[in-house]
Parts: sequence; C-alpha cells; structure tokens
Amino acid sequence: MRTASFTLSLLLALASTLPAAAQTREEKVRADRLKIQEDGFWIYNDLPRAFAEAKRANKPMIVVLRCVPCEECVKLDDDLVDKDPVLRPLLDQFVRVRQVSTNGLDLGLFQYDTDQSFAVFFLNGDGTIYGRFGTRSHRTEWLKDVSVQGLAEAMKGALALHEQFPAVKSSLAGKRGEPLEVASPELYPALKDKFTNKLNFEGNVVRSCIHCHQIGEAQRAFYTDQDKTIPEHILYPFPHPKDIGLILDPHRKADVLEVAPGSPAANAGLKEGDQIVSLNGQPMLSIADVQWVLHRTPPEGGRVQVALRRGGDDKQLDLDLKANWRRAGDISWRVTSWTYRRMVTGGLKLEPAPPETRQALQLGEGQMGLLVNYVGQYGPHAAAKQAGFRKGDVILSYDGRTNLMTDSDLLAYGIMNWRPNEKFPVVIARDGKRQTLELPFQK
Repeated sequence: MRTASFTLSLLLALASTLPAAAQTREEKVRADRLKIQEDGFWIYNDLPRAFAEAKRANKPMIVVLRCVPCEECVKLDDDLVDKDPVLRPLLDQFVRVRQVSTNGLDLGLFQYDTDQSFAVFFLNGDGTIYGRFGTRSHRTEWLKDVSVQGLAEAMKGALALHEQFPAVKSSLAGKRGEPLEVASPELYPALKDKFTNKLNFEGNVVRSCIHCHQIGEAQRAFYTDQDKTIPEHILYPFPHPKDIGLILDPHRKADVLEVAPGSPAANAGLKEGDQIVSLNGQPMLSIADVQWVLHRTPPEGGRVQVALRRGGDDKQLDLDLKANWRRAGDISWRVTSWTYRRMVTGGLKLEPAPPETRQALQLGEGQMGLLVNYVGQYGPHAAAKQAGFRKGDVILSYDGRTNLMTDSDLLAYGIMNWRPNEKFPVVIARDGKRQTLELPFQK
C-alpha cells in the first residue's frame, strides 16, 4: 500500500508541474483510475461488485456514468466527493460506483440520453431504478439543467424511496424500459468488430472505450445501414421539458419555474410554483426523471398523468401531447448531429439568417432562410463543398421545402425523409442572386 501511495503521489506531483496540455488522454484516464482506486470511496467500473455490496449492506446504489476525461464532469465529481458538505454525508449512505465506460453495460437497465457525458442512476440492489439525474439542452452549457443542489435533492429522494422499499416498488416499475436492439453496446453491428465488453488497461485503454455518444450513433446506424428510417423516438430522444413549455428549477427535483403560454404544459393547467410529485405514477427525483417519462411517450402523442403539489394542496392534471409533439425539440446541439450533417447536409452548419439579411432577400414570416456558417472540408463532410456550397450562402429551399426555419428542422426533415444514394435540390441565395445546387443523401 505504501508503494501504491508513493506512486500516486509521485504521479500527481509530476502532473502538477507540467502544463495541462502535456498530459495525454491516455495518461488522464490511467491517473483517474489510480486516484479513485487509491482513495477507495468509489467502486471503479465494477457493477457486479456494487450490486452484491448493495444487497449485502441493504443500501441504495448511486452509479455515475461519466466520460473520462471530461473537464465539466470532473469538476462536478470533485464537488461530489471532496468539496460539498451536503453531498458527502448523503453519499456515505449509498454504495457508490464510478462507471467510466459503457463496454458491457446492460442496456436493458441503463437507458439514458447518450448525448450526455454525465448521467446518474439511483438503484436498489435488485435492479429497481429509483431515479435518474443529469441532463443538458446545449452543447456546452449545463447550469440551467443541473446543479449540485439538484443532485442533493435527488439523492434525498432516492434515500426516501429506499426507506419505503419494497412498498413503493410497484410505482417504480415504469422507470425501467423495454429491451433495446442489443443487450450491450459492443453488440451493435457498428461497434461489434471494434470493441469488447471490457476496457483494455493492458494496452491502449482510450481506444478500447465505448463512449456514451457512440451508443447513440450505433443505434441510429442499426437502422440506416439497413436503409431504414431512424424512428422518431430515437431521432428525438429524451425530450427536454422545455419542449412542452416547462421550465424546471435545476436546484430542485421537479419544481416549475415557468410555463410557456399556449404550450402543452399550459394547456394542461400547470403553473409557476407547482411541485411535480409524479408522472404516470412514477415519483420524480429530477429533470432527468421527467425526461424519462416524456421519452416513453409515443411520438404520435399520448396522455401523461401529472400529480403535483400547489400551495399545500395535492392536484391531478392530464398532460395531453398531440402528434408530432417531439418535433419541437432541438437536435442540432447533440454530439450525434455531426453524423446527421454528413448524411443530410454534406457537412454544413446552419443558423437562422439575421434580420437584415432576411429583409434584403425579402423573406416573409415563416419563409426559410438559413445561413451557412460552416462548410466541412474533409471526407463525406466535404460533400457540400464539392457540390459548390460556400460559407455565407443562404438556403431558401431544401428538397422543395421552404418552411424549415432552423438547423434542427432541416436535419430532422432530411433524416425522416432519407433516401440513400439520391440527390436533392437546394435553392440558395448568393450575392443577391438565387441558384440551385444539388446535395446527396449519404450514409
């Protein structure tokens, strides 16, 4: 143990004397593993051991799935373990697992938004899910979706459910989903010949790791490689509450901060200050739990039963979601949007044209005008460049559609109307003149 402690101290001391850029990704992963194992507070990448310990000690489990290294995640983990005086005593009441890869992960149990690089599960030792934590709706910003305070509230809620277990077990049944296309990530055809069910610490551990976003990409490829359309519930996974008009407090479990007028949430009667207690009978521990219920609501619509507390009174509401309700979501921020851009736009990144450009082009309300702000340069992501597109072009029509108002709208339309190996017309404005170019649908 003394030798291991000395090795860790030496490693950390050397790391602190070098510029951050000097430490490779491989070194960061190995240093993270050594630090966690030496500290002993978390079980490192060993779910079977954690389940056995949870059953033996009759403790709930907290499983943190996080990418290594991910600076934002590391910051939150440092707060979790070392700094926050509220979280540390709560964590002491859990069997704690740090899961740094998804190799071999049970996808029948661990279903979450794979465009995240930080996700938390609270579980009973028998595999019952108490709840989830962790979400985002922007590529780099997290503060409107997660907080240390919100995590503490979710942990308290999980501990309360554990105290009432097994009396509450039936209310938790819906927190587990139906089996996915494969049992674990490395069994997806797109990953099968590249990865195994374990990390390779004897070789290049980074290259052996299946990242969260690769699961989502492999799931989508499962359909496109068969020339099938990606199902809408996979294209728009884990809808954010704001997609139905709900802004929730990231410091609480599921407290309503704001309701957008005219939204499905407003039509259901939800109001600012409401505390959402359960959805479809499932107790809510966080925004991620709300997303799970929405994720399980069909794209063609459905009714969600809402139990809430308002001013000390308990109320029941019905949230009705109409057909195509998921399409209010934004998929352009997601890591997997890079794959969509290759398939649909040949490597273009788009944004709504500014008002002065729209005015110059005489574009009316509801008329498409998407500014090209980036053109891919290499491989399949250079297809738009080869087709003649340039940065600064304004797309006015895509495959005959003139009502695709956002980058997300265009990507989603292309995916849902995907026709492999075909080309389609795109009308652009350049230097005040209109012209038509052609883009290919690509795998």
